[in-house]
Amino acid sequence: MRVTDDTDPAVEVVRHYLDRLVAHDWSAVAECLSADVARTGPFADTYEGRDVYMAFLSALMPTLPGYSLSLGRILRVSPDRELLLGGATVVVQLSETIEVDGAPLETAEALVFELDEDWRISDISIYIQRT
Repeated sequence: MRVTDDTDPAVEVVRHYLDRLVAHDWSAVAECLSADVARTGPFADTYEGRDVYMAFLSALMPTLPGYSLSLGRILRVSPDRELLLGGATVVVQLSETIEVDGAPLETAEALVFELDEDWRISDISIYIQRT
């Protein structure tokens, strides 16, 4: 197994996706996703297909008061077969903050991204750290 740095193209795709998500640049977010992307959230909520997922994101994100995202570690972890066949797995630690009753509420998360051979995100799994 190999872990790479931030200059890796797979890491760059994930960084771009997260940056454009925060900016509400929906066309750029959509360009990062495969047509058949699947997203599974921390409560087993799933969205399948780029159009369905983009409808969810573009409706939800603008409604989150005081939203911010802080990146922690971003790692590409690739078994040898992925290096030969294309695609990648990228793991991201981050925290998201929204305002609840006027006070910031921070949630620590880990996201696992699968990228296909065209360097588009094909799967997103989201895990919340519970205390």
